[in-house]
Amino acid sequence: MTNVVALANDRAPRKRDAEATRAAILAAAKEHFARSGYDGTFLRGIAADAGVDAALINRYFGGKDGLFQAALKDSIAPDAISQWSRESFAHDVATMMAGHAHQHAERAHSFQFLLRAATSPVTAPLLNVAVQERFMGPIRDWIGGEDAEARARVLASVFIGLLVERLIRDEPLAGREREVFIERTAAVLQSLVEK
Repeated sequence: MTNVVALANDRAPRKRDAEATRAAILAAAKEHFARSGYDGTFLRGIAADAGVDAALINRYFGGKDGLFQAALKDSIAPDAISQWSRESFAHDVATMMAGHAHQHAERAHSFQFLLRAATSPVTAPLLNVAVQERFMGPIRDWIGGEDAEARARVLASVFIGLLVERLIRDEPLAGREREVFIERTAAVLQSLVEK
């Protein structure tokens, strides 16, 4: 009798974990969109890498457009901005930008995905909406004070430019160049943060 129960339990379907499945699809999607862009990405490939049936992508995200928008939102973490310390922000960012682009592999990968989205006429408008909601708005709120919107836009532009330079450089700065880079970059960033 025990063997029959054990055999029946072995054949019982696995418990499904919708959140884990959704997260696996999103992770695979961000990788595919970063590597191949919107047009070169296919749901079958995402599903295969996520270990799910392609029909689940439609179920969870409503198709490729919905998945792309969810991947954009997942790549921009607005709550991280509110955690920045005004006192150390400029120096911390300058030091990070002097380092290696792949020091934080997941962040670098997300940024590559966003860059690719910015270069496509199909996805650039979607990126603009996500950036305004999840990046520019939180920066503007965090900066506060007079001309917060303009200062936030300049800060975002400088930050993005630094990310691109670090990605292209693909190695950490060293010696005197590193020291000067951190000092000058921190000064620029601090001027934008001060009210």
